[in-house]
Amino acid sequence: MRPLDDTGAAKRQESGLPLMDIPSPGSRQEPAAAEVVETPGPGGCWQCPSSPCGSRAQQEAEKKAPCPGLGLFYTLLSAFLFSVGSLFVKKVQDIHAVEISAFRCVFQMLIIIPCLIYRKTGFIGPKGQRIYLLLRGVLGSNAMILLYYAYQLTSLADATVISFSCPVFTSIIACVFLKEKYSPWDALFTAFTITGVILIVRPPFLFGSEIAETDKDYSVHVKGALVALAHAVFAAMTLVILRKIGTSVDYMLSIWYYVIVGLIECVIVLSILGEWRLPHCGLDRLFLILIGMFGLGGQMFLAKALQIEKAGPVALMKTMDVVFAFIFQIIFFNDMPSWWTVGGSLCVIASSTGAAIRKWCQSTK
Repeated sequence: MRPLDDTGAAKRQESGLPLMDIPSPGSRQEPAAAEVVETPGPGGCWQCPSSPCGSRAQQEAEKKAPCPGLGLFYTLLSAFLFSVGSLFVKKVQDIHAVEISAFRCVFQMLIIIPCLIYRKTGFIGPKGQRIYLLLRGVLGSNAMILLYYAYQLTSLADATVISFSCPVFTSIIACVFLKEKYSPWDALFTAFTITGVILIVRPPFLFGSEIAETDKDYSVHVKGALVALAHAVFAAMTLVILRKIGTSVDYMLSIWYYVIVGLIECVIVLSILGEWRLPHCGLDRLFLILIGMFGLGGQMFLAKALQIEKAGPVALMKTMDVVFAFIFQIIFFNDMPSWWTVGGSLCVIASSTGAAIRKWCQSTK
């Protein structure tokens, strides 16, 4: 073969082809130093061979790591905001619980719509999930209305404690519809919850008729306790629906269905009852605005806590709702809870705490 002359080499270089030394047969070709330097090591890439992407990503992750206990702080702040919101619900006078729920839905809708537009998730949702989103909206709004109604009928502490029986009903409903395992531990927690509710309600057929005779507001108290229990059932069904949906739907879209369906339901119920009226007192109007603000703030901090902390510790810290409810009831209403309420509260909190610890231990295995 005739070797290339200088003219041919120049033509090759001008045409954009690289000049290479053709090794002779049997000769050993050593890698160039530049090639050795530019070859990425383990965890590196061709764009940044001198600084492996793996180590860089690890350094950035360490820089962005949340402060220890930040998730629990968010949960505590969420519990405080929810408790303050329930205090305002109790303070509002001459406004039906359904109307309070409607005002909260309007306020949250004004916040959710810009978020949905920014996130470009749409307002309808995936075709296969719309029925579940609609159920989530109906059940969630009913749970909200029932909780506010319970706050108006019975004491703040009693309604809050009974609402904490929600995890027990969640386990039962999930076992029926999602075929999740219902263990003997779940049955034990259910027994503790039922015992706590009985101690709070104190039915006459167990505690004697003199309780109902001495307490003139006993019938209202029982009605409020049953409404709070109904709230726990609806909240449990909402959680099962959300578990069924999973991560296939943006959580903002789930809140949107909760808000819009709840508003439509509240308007229909208020039209039937004829209870729609604006509050006469300026303080009540302020309370309605604050109920929406604190409710939305509690939801946001709780969602943020679940993003950076495990569900078990978050569920344990959520029991601070009961503590805040007792404190607010004593300070703002001068209503000292009875020992029956304290005993029932301990039973319900023990049940929810035990369920949270068990789920936490199962997730860490």
